[in-house]
Amino acid sequence: MTIEAISPDMKGVLRRLKLGRVLDTLPQRLILARQQSMPHVDFLLLILGDEVSRREGATLNMRIKRANLDPGMRLEQWDPGTPVSYDRVLFNELVSLRFLEAHGHVAIVGPVGVGKTFLAQALGHLACQQGYEVLALRCDRMLKTLKQGRLDQTYDSELDKILAVDLLILDDFGLDAMDPVESRDAYEIMTERDGKGSIIITSNRGPDEWLGTFADPVRAQSAIDRFTSRAYDLVMDGESYRQRLKPTLKNRSAVDTKEAILVN
Repeated sequence: MTIEAISPDMKGVLRRLKLGRVLDTLPQRLILARQQSMPHVDFLLLILGDEVSRREGATLNMRIKRANLDPGMRLEQWDPGTPVSYDRVLFNELVSLRFLEAHGHVAIVGPVGVGKTFLAQALGHLACQQGYEVLALRCDRMLKTLKQGRLDQTYDSELDKILAVDLLILDDFGLDAMDPVESRDAYEIMTERDGKGSIIITSNRGPDEWLGTFADPVRAQSAIDRFTSRAYDLVMDGESYRQRLKPTLKNRSAVDTKEAILVN
């Protein structure tokens, strides 16, 4: 059966009910129902289940898009064979997302290239799948956007976006020294989210080194103390994980043969 075999009246009713996507699979489902002599109630449940799955998938995709997450940094895409060391037991606890329920934080620290951003974003994807609102930002860009917001009157709306999500992922925190305005914004975010929402920070520096990156040591101590008192510390070390992400030629001999043909 093809979609053309479905009556115009049926198509019209489904579209008026905003169930037009049911038509994508309805012909196959009708064939299946006839082959299995499926009761009407079971058939109705089947096609409505398809629609629920489609809508949940669309909602998840929108949530991931709003979160600014990299689609290539999901937990199932992490290469467990990479020579990077970190506390697997602790990471398994983080994967449970219980820290989100408790409004806890995570500091993922280690040298350049070991996969800090990857694991942070993987946790962000898991949170999106569980219905949490997530926002992933590079710290320097976030602070620059907030600073610009003071000039174009968008500061309050930009800050509200950062404070409203369930999980805020800040990449490369403490990479550069912050000026007084940036320090005040970092303080505002860390204190306002305390006990209300979670933060994952990735950094090449440990929390004990963040103090020196703030322009105001008093605000810095207050913000860092609030964060660290609720934070799990995941320390990573080892070879660069980025080498595992480098593109390679899977069939080198075939490429060499093609090049030889072109040269000749």
